[in-house]
Amino acid sequence: MASVDEVTRMVAVGIGATMVMDVWTAILKGLGVPTLDYSLLGRWAGHLRYGRLAHASIGKSPPIQGELPLGWAIHYAVGIAFAMLLMGICGIEWLRDPALGSALAVGVATIAFPLFVMQPAMGAGIAGSRTRTPLKNGLRSLATHAIFGCGLYLSATVLRLVWA
Repeated sequence: MASVDEVTRMVAVGIGATMVMDVWTAILKGLGVPTLDYSLLGRWAGHLRYGRLAHASIGKSPPIQGELPLGWAIHYAVGIAFAMLLMGICGIEWLRDPALGSALAVGVATIAFPLFVMQPAMGAGIAGSRTRTPLKNGLRSLATHAIFGCGLYLSATVLRLVWA
């Protein structure tokens, strides 16, 4: 069982890794590359309370009040959950001696969630198959999740240095 301190550190790693991913997506957005609008994630989650899991097109579904902050909160909660997944796989000792390989592997593996759960539920099809450029979108998602994996390692490394 992890201590409160260890859980707090895992949460910090998840937040840090998600922030690294957000810097990456901000760079992409600045270059004109389309990125996920987190209000759509919030919209999808908001429709769950009405029993609606899947949408033909989440962008055409009615907006939900507060969908943008809800989407961002979910985005960070998922980042924290994926950091905890890494700790569950590698053990809490990973926090004391982070390894890039395992962080990158978990980061890349997390691509399964958007490709096979979120994209179909939001109307984009499995692996974005209903989008105009599914391969390009998939490769962009792969790069983003690899950046998240690097963010897991970077966050744990920085945290180890500053949190004695």
